[in-house]
Amino acid sequence: MTGIAVLETPTGWPAILLPRSAAGAGAADPADLDAAVRAGAFEGLRRAVRDLGATGTIAVVGASGLRGRGGAGYPAADKWRAAGGTAAPGRIVVANGYGADPASQTDQTLLEQNPFAVIEGLAIAAFAVGAEEAIIAVRTEATSAIRLLEAALAAASDAGFVGANVLGAGRHLDVTVRTVQGAYLLGEETILLKALEGKRGQPEQRPPHPATRGLRGLPTVVHNVQTLAAIPWILVHGADAFAKIGAADCPGTILVQIRGAGRSGVAEVPLGTPLRQIAALAGPLGAGRSVKAVLVGGPSGGILPSDALDIPYTFDALRAAGAHVGSGSVIVADDRACIVDLARVLTRYCADEACGKTIPCRIGTRRLSEIGDRLAAGTARAGDLDLLADLAADIVGSALCDHERLATLPLMSGMRYFRAELDEHLERSSCPAGVCHPVAMATSATH
Repeated sequence: MTGIAVLETPTGWPAILLPRSAAGAGAADPADLDAAVRAGAFEGLRRAVRDLGATGTIAVVGASGLRGRGGAGYPAADKWRAAGGTAAPGRIVVANGYGADPASQTDQTLLEQNPFAVIEGLAIAAFAVGAEEAIIAVRTEATSAIRLLEAALAAASDAGFVGANVLGAGRHLDVTVRTVQGAYLLGEETILLKALEGKRGQPEQRPPHPATRGLRGLPTVVHNVQTLAAIPWILVHGADAFAKIGAADCPGTILVQIRGAGRSGVAEVPLGTPLRQIAALAGPLGAGRSVKAVLVGGPSGGILPSDALDIPYTFDALRAAGAHVGSGSVIVADDRACIVDLARVLTRYCADEACGKTIPCRIGTRRLSEIGDRLAAGTARAGDLDLLADLAADIVGSALCDHERLATLPLMSGMRYFRAELDEHLERSSCPAGVCHPVAMATSATH
């Protein structure tokens, strides 16, 4: 098991992703199908197959406003229409449960607590696009999630929810759990598909997008497991009910992993909730401490100041602020943190994880990391901050995938919101937080 606690949320916050879990229905085993069915599992699949049909299912999901929870926030129904409308001998649906951020356990928590919601959402998506093959991709070392998924799949197959003749409708769906092992980049869908084919994990130029040409050249719908787990709720409760939850342009809920001095854990949060309320779920800081910054989005996330915490937690609002949803990670840093040190460590990680396929990936991210190291060491050059801005703009403008673009965020958001602290490191070789201990550069006298 992940060992990550599920945090209690305020009364009135909706629960969509976890409420129909077998554990929530009183069973000790999340793979207990009977308990899950008593709690309402597979009612959405029944409605799709017996009442709505493929076209009607896509229409309901489209009207709900569901956007992918993998980080990009792309409308789910648009992927379905693209895949279903592409002539091909077959189609595939892939559930991305890899959880690329090694520090975030949101996806694994969902897989361990509510595997049937993911399986049901996967089956609905496959029915909607006409796919007879589906894959659940999971990190190799997530052994408890793999065990639960395989047990849940076997039970669902025996009951006719997947496999041959799904719900007696004459449709076949072969679902397999595939373990993948690789790097942070596997969160990007074209790289994940390469890994599933046993190829080197590097991104592909788009278009074509996977929804029209993906795994083995077939139309492939790739969804984060949280996206899939929301679909059954939508079909049972209706598109209007879902659209009223969260933000108007970004409805529903999402799992967020919060870390702070008080406590850490995963919480189901309505999209559009202000960052301040999400950060508060981590509990109070230590005596005399104050919030200095919040890292939003994981290793390639943005570092936002305390006075920016009224920003709503949505894809578009965070992107405009210089952060992103990413892995669903929110880390609260108190006044003892050094922004330069935090940004350089994150940038170094992103550079180390870069695949190296393009020059912005192979060289640009490494140069960014070197600037961060110089700032922390007190050896920065006079024009380094201008160079940082120019280099970041070049990387964003010419990058092949989001990893390269987002790798610029830690240092760029640091410069945007904490410029005085960067200037202190650059001009005075001094770290206000006392973290970096930069070398003091002596100035020789002129003669």
